[in-house]
Amino acid sequence: MLINCKGTLIDLSEPKVMGILNCTPDSFFDGGKYGNEAELLKQAEKMLSEGADFIDVGAYSSKPNADFVTEQEELERIVPVVELVLKHFPEAIISADTFRAAVAKACVESGAAIVNDISAGMLDDKMPETVGQLKVPYIMMHMRGTPQTMVKLTQYDDIVKEMLAYFAERISVARDFGINDIIIDPGFGFAKTLLQNYEVLGKMQLLQMVELPILAGMSRKSMIYKPLGITPQEALNGTTSLNTVALMKGAKILRVHDVKEAVECVKIFKNLDFRFQI
Repeated sequence: MLINCKGTLIDLSEPKVMGILNCTPDSFFDGGKYGNEAELLKQAEKMLSEGADFIDVGAYSSKPNADFVTEQEELERIVPVVELVLKHFPEAIISADTFRAAVAKACVESGAAIVNDISAGMLDDKMPETVGQLKVPYIMMHMRGTPQTMVKLTQYDDIVKEMLAYFAERISVARDFGINDIIIDPGFGFAKTLLQNYEVLGKMQLLQMVELPILAGMSRKSMIYKPLGITPQEALNGTTSLNTVALMKGAKILRVHDVKEAVECVKIFKNLDFRFQI
């Protein structure tokens, strides 16, 4: 289970941790927190020192009802951050969190090694072709609609069955354009109610049917803090709990705000897995 990140082979047979570096003013948890180069570099250094395998840089908040951001504004936000991080930490493996082909291309040309697309190419039909030409790993997420409309698109007859059909179709498209390394993301919080999020997590092992690595991104999301009656800032313990469940259900990448705790979670899981494997 190897992915090729610009010549660096990453083995996903053991779970990895992806740290989130938002350069947006309106992210639900850390929007506007890293407002200058020094703060961005400090956070990147912190995540890398704590054991992050990847840093996911995003410049378009995908929270429900997020403000629309033009392509030019997204480019102006994200490309300088990719370049800044790699200038100071050239060994870092950067993932570009975008659903726009032009932004993905600019980020990869600036040094990013992975494209992370919340729409699996559904919001920009040029994305599969572009990623295929760039020859980088592609993270495709399950969602419906856009960040502005997805809260109204939560009607499913069988959510996991429909997700499997969605991934089968999107994987076929990606393969047709020569994308070799694909990672799937169930899209917790995207066009899913709270109960649907937990249903997907409870059945997430079924997504292994597509025989591709799974990324789980639940860090500090409403599926954690709403049932507990707390804020995103108070949801670290709940995040760790669900990350543990995700690992047990087959997740190979944890996408998180808090790298140290996720790395510890993976270490404990690996120890448990080692002791009880047959």
